[in-house]
Amino acid sequence: MAFKKWTHSGEQLRPDSKYNSRLISKFINCMMWSGKKTVAQKIFYDALDQISNKVKDTPPNEVFERALENVRPSVQIRSKRVGGSNYQVPMSVNPRRAQSLAIRWVLDAARAKKGRPMAQRLASELLDAYNNSGAAVTTKENVHRMADANKAFAHFAW
Repeated sequence: MAFKKWTHSGEQLRPDSKYNSRLISKFINCMMWSGKKTVAQKIFYDALDQISNKVKDTPPNEVFERALENVRPSVQIRSKRVGGSNYQVPMSVNPRRAQSLAIRWVLDAARAKKGRPMAQRLASELLDAYNNSGAAVTTKENVHRMADANKAFAHFAW
């Protein structure tokens, strides 16, 4: 009996049916709660439909990818204990971790907005991220600002 070897490169993740994108499939899986994938897909595709109504010249999946690219951090802060004291050491981010942080920040920012359906909140947050504004981009800028403020401790990154 042959077993398929599980790999870290995302080969197990099937692309979504509408746009044939693994990134969209990963985003939907991260957005999903309690295993309700069809609910998450409906919310996501409704958000992309709203984006396509507002941004006429660019396909909605490219708006989504550009938004995640704008939120993706390049450095992060790691706490390192050296000689009895803790230092906030700036380190470069693994591309996979940067992608998962971007997805998490966009979803957290969309979930933090209250009073509207999730599809509208997600669409507005993705449009804000596409335009380099919004809560998720602010989170990225705060991380970069912290890393810049602590770059004196960069020599502890080993």
